[in-house]
Amino acid sequence: MSTSRKTKPARRLIVGMTGASGSIYGIRILERLRAIGGWETHLVVSDAGVLNAYQEYGMDRKALHQLADVTHNVRDIGATIASGSFLTAGMVIAPCSMKTLAAVAHAMADNLITRASDVILKERRRLVLITREAPLNLAHIRNMEAVTLMGGIIFPPVPAFYSGGKTIDDLVNHTVGRVLDLFDVEHESIKRWAGVTGPEQNGNKKRK
Repeated sequence: MSTSRKTKPARRLIVGMTGASGSIYGIRILERLRAIGGWETHLVVSDAGVLNAYQEYGMDRKALHQLADVTHNVRDIGATIASGSFLTAGMVIAPCSMKTLAAVAHAMADNLITRASDVILKERRRLVLITREAPLNLAHIRNMEAVTLMGGIIFPPVPAFYSGGKTIDDLVNHTVGRVLDLFDVEHESIKRWAGVTGPEQNGNKKRK
């Protein structure tokens, strides 16, 4: 009698890309998850997100879609990811414009990106917003507070200089690695913090 072994289903992550500078974050997250394996990515890109990716990296909608396992039209409110019964590990919006942040903060659900975000929050799953704007006005700050109070995570792509990155790509990769950590993605793509020793402590060690 033969038996068959069931294949462990891939975990799902929704990736939204909107019209803020920093399309590389969404692009790199998709690239990393495909390289790692075991993850099914669902991509939704707004019209402004496509425009921005083309401006920054020369990538059109077709090129962006090729990075994901499943793609959805931003206007398709009837898509699978618009329902809480569709199981996912969560959602990341990378980058997240201030307009999208405001829509999430006020539960607007006016397109598939903000509807999917609303679903993630109501189902108490992980929502990470890689917000891109500077400086911030009070409305931005209050919207970030609102999303945080609802359980979302605001993750501005602040460079971690302790990682010793030498290029912009190094800094991007570190931010992406930290975001993947939030979804329990197993990876070894970043330099982990291992403590720091100042010059005085180093001198004392040498004298001993």
